[in-house]
Amino acid sequence: MPDLLLELRSEEIPARMQRKAAGDLKKLLTDALVEAGLTYEAAREYWTPRRLTLDIRGLPPRSKDVREEIKGPSTKAPEQAIQGFLRKAGLASVAEAHVHSDPKKGDFYVAHIVKQGRAAEEIIAELVPGIVRAFPWPKSMRWGAASGPKGLSYGGIAGQGGEALRWVRPLQSILCTFGPETEEPVVVDFEVDGIRSGNVTYGHRFHAPGPIAVRRFEDYAASLEAAKVVLDADRRKQSILADAKNLAFANGLDLVEDEGLLEEVAGLVEWPVVLMGEFDQDFLAIPAEVIRLTIRANQKCFVTRLHGEAESLSNRFILVSNIEARDGGAEIARGNGKVVRARLSDAVHFWKTDQADLPDLAQLQASAEKFGLDLARPLDQRMARLDHLDVTFHAKLGTQGERVQRITQLAREIAPLVGADADLAARAAVLAKADLQTEVVGEFPELQGAMGRKYALLQGENASVAAALEEHYKPQGPSDRVPTDPVSVAVALADKLDTLVGFWAIDEKPTGSKDPFALRRAALGVIRILVENGVRMGLADTWRSATKGFSSASAPNDSFGDLLSFFHDRLKVYLRDKGARHDLIDAVLASGAASTSPLWGGRTEGPGGGNHADAPTPTPPAGAGDPLHKGEGGAANDDLLTIVRRVEALGSFLDTEDGRNLLAGTKRAANILAAEEKKGTAVADAVDPALFREEAEKNLFAAVNQAEKNAGQAIRNEDFSGAMRALSSLREPVDSFFEKVLVNDEDQAVRANRLALLSRIRAATGEVADFSRIAG
Repeated sequence: MPDLLLELRSEEIPARMQRKAAGDLKKLLTDALVEAGLTYEAAREYWTPRRLTLDIRGLPPRSKDVREEIKGPSTKAPEQAIQGFLRKAGLASVAEAHVHSDPKKGDFYVAHIVKQGRAAEEIIAELVPGIVRAFPWPKSMRWGAASGPKGLSYGGIAGQGGEALRWVRPLQSILCTFGPETEEPVVVDFEVDGIRSGNVTYGHRFHAPGPIAVRRFEDYAASLEAAKVVLDADRRKQSILADAKNLAFANGLDLVEDEGLLEEVAGLVEWPVVLMGEFDQDFLAIPAEVIRLTIRANQKCFVTRLHGEAESLSNRFILVSNIEARDGGAEIARGNGKVVRARLSDAVHFWKTDQADLPDLAQLQASAEKFGLDLARPLDQRMARLDHLDVTFHAKLGTQGERVQRITQLAREIAPLVGADADLAARAAVLAKADLQTEVVGEFPELQGAMGRKYALLQGENASVAAALEEHYKPQGPSDRVPTDPVSVAVALADKLDTLVGFWAIDEKPTGSKDPFALRRAALGVIRILVENGVRMGLADTWRSATKGFSSASAPNDSFGDLLSFFHDRLKVYLRDKGARHDLIDAVLASGAASTSPLWGGRTEGPGGGNHADAPTPTPPAGAGDPLHKGEGGAANDDLLTIVRRVEALGSFLDTEDGRNLLAGTKRAANILAAEEKKGTAVADAVDPALFREEAEKNLFAAVNQAEKNAGQAIRNEDFSGAMRALSSLREPVDSFFEKVLVNDEDQAVRANRLALLSRIRAATGEVADFSRIAG
């Protein structure tokens, strides 16, 4: 079977875009090939800073012939309908159609269409230019004469204006060959904005810049290797990591590993050469976080530590060059060391400035008194200054100082729900944004939080308070860890919920792909903190508490309901990523299953799943009947942990034979009820045992009563698996009922009573989920 080799070579692609771009290219082309009728055996993508490559194996030489039947009108249909059918089918006359017969519909026309297969090269030549022109780069550019205005030409090339090719960086060449191993492959010929495909690539920009003719993937990869290009990005990463570790070990050091930096550096070089640089020992007096960030962010280098000493950085760093220098890299290492020393000199200045007392402490006294700050402590001074200077958070949401006040109050209210000390949570919230006024964070924004923790420990704060200053920003992405210390959890939740409630109140919600205030990330952060720490918390009251701190009127209930829907959407994404079925999530949400909220339910779980028996047990809020408390099924759906646990229990239950059979019986009952309700058939308000005629009715009625009781008790005990087991007892009585009982009895009273019994089945299972939304 023939193989396809495609390379798109350009100027340097930003490292952060390479892996996704290669994956996008693979998906776009393989999907398009399959849609065009070309299957394949295997496909793999590769990338370097200057090229995206696809190796697709086992493509057929031609697509298969496609036979299609197009059903037409009756042979007795009006001429106008027949002519429309002929145009749709591409037939010249009705004589080219076939006549089929149906016992009910009679004779009708059918067109038998055969679409001939096409050569694979022709299909590929048609697909690739379109993929290149519409490639989904996050950012792209136009270049060259063709990007000039329409109607003008430059060097004989007509300007295309906005229709000119866009690529992440100027596209320089396209390699595309196709053919079996036993024959000479052919060049798939096409052109994209003046760039014609061929069988030529180019090696390393400096070591082997000349053209290289290739045939198929094997000699392509070997030729690039000989031309100082390592095509496989994962191989480059492994090589860099191994060489860096060995070089550090040879100098009595350990490499401080950094997966993100390793991924980025592997995307900056085609031929990695690992070297070691150094800076002055005196710089080690500044915090390790500052040194590491300076070297990482500015020079893309790895730091090292003394062998066997996890906390002690050394004054040596590892850099990765893209060339084999004649002097062994000595000048490259010296140049990098010079830049690192200059950057660390700036960091030393900022660090020393932060240690000095701030002037005009008297002017900060009012802010200090508002927050109960001790101006003898540097971090408290920074917080007082942050409030004193009226640093704006958002024009409609007030200053950072006002926001800190809101977060402090909210963290104090959340603290008992997560097992945290309320005073420590409030103290951490007060200081959470103080490091934004430090010189170091002003120069290195990436260190916000980390520097807050450092300064807090230096001024003798509680360890949990100091940790919260850094961890309340977490998680900052799906792969980032969540905070686990109860104080950090309280402040992180308060910070994120204040942001969400505030922006919802001023109607600044995410739209489409735009989310300038990272509200989706904040919502996912709340979800992960609650679920992964096992925290039970009804969001409804927390949101109401959050609105009290805003000077403007609180958000109306309908905006809260919209915010809850937003959380449900984020929860669906989170659970689907964890492997949960989308229909089970919808079924649980639609049932309003998370009806017991710990805010008025009495039992609260803190980080790690521990129960806090001393947590407050407030009564249901006055607004418990408003739209925020109601899911589609009419019960509260603001307890995310309960929703997750119900989905897990429901999934496990439906994997059993009892679960599958009960699902089938329940859906049958629901379908009968839906059909009868649509026709306006009367359903009795309650089941009357006196109207039972069959033993199966009596058995089902008794089973439903017992199942409802047992499932309800299990749900109150938050034993969701037990609730499922209680429902499983309905499996046999439901099966027996449908086997032995005719629902549509001639006696209207009996019929209505049997429909009421079916309604009880639907209601009993609805305590757990809306079974009608479950596939199967």
